[in-house]
Amino acid sequence: MYVYLDDRLVPADDAKVSVFDHGFLYGDGVYETMRAYSGVVLMLDEHIKRLFRSASMIGLDIKKDAGTVKTAIYKTLDTNLLKNAYIRLTVSRGYGSIGLDPELCKEATFVIFANEFRAYPEEYYEKGIKLIIAETRRNLKEALNPQIKSLNFLNNILAKIEAKGKGAYEALMLNSKGNLTEGTISNLFFVSNNTLCTPSIDCGILDGITRNVVISLAKKKGIAVKEDKFGKEDLYNASGVFITNSTMEIMPVCQVDEVEYTVGNITKLLHTAYKANVREYIKN
Repeated sequence: MYVYLDDRLVPADDAKVSVFDHGFLYGDGVYETMRAYSGVVLMLDEHIKRLFRSASMIGLDIKKDAGTVKTAIYKTLDTNLLKNAYIRLTVSRGYGSIGLDPELCKEATFVIFANEFRAYPEEYYEKGIKLIIAETRRNLKEALNPQIKSLNFLNNILAKIEAKGKGAYEALMLNSKGNLTEGTISNLFFVSNNTLCTPSIDCGILDGITRNVVISLAKKKGIAVKEDKFGKEDLYNASGVFITNSTMEIMPVCQVDEVEYTVGNITKLLHTAYKANVREYIKN
């Protein structure tokens, strides 16, 4: 396996990052995860644009342009002979002395690795997965804006620990006002009165790239979409629930806390449409 480190590909065993790297010391950095289908990275331009947005929001100079980043991603795939892959791109503040001052780091650390994509169990898509609503609240967007796809993931990890402790696959978080936000690694959708509902950006969520695709596909299919503030009772009363991200695509949910759901027609329709969208994308 080869890893792209800073400006070149190196064997995985030689891909070393200093213990004084501020990504390791402070979670100071940004990242993107992507999925490649048949050698094509889905929505690559959107992922790169969001990477640069995140970096800009924390004052991090990647010192590469979008074209260089894109070339590095495809070099990583090609060198590892990967066609269907999971890709992780990480940029940290870089090596520097102990201390929070960003100026202690003179050069960002840039890392890309890719692994063969391992499909989720088909049973998950047929029957759905279990979620909980965590006691852990989502970070205040005024404290840490979720539009920054940050390496600082402790908020999400604490919620994930809750999910694992209750035998659930994923945890949903409420914001400080009790509104639904998102999962630890996913965006949330639910169906109510034949309307596709999802928490708005104002609730304190990341504007997921797959989320945006799903909203667009739903509108094309004539499904009403409502982006708004919702409480957990809205979710409990839903007729169907699913979550999304770049690797799982559209994942049905069979249970949230003690409430059970069936995999509904809108979920199935949108997943079929998403698959078709992927096929069309990689053809072009």
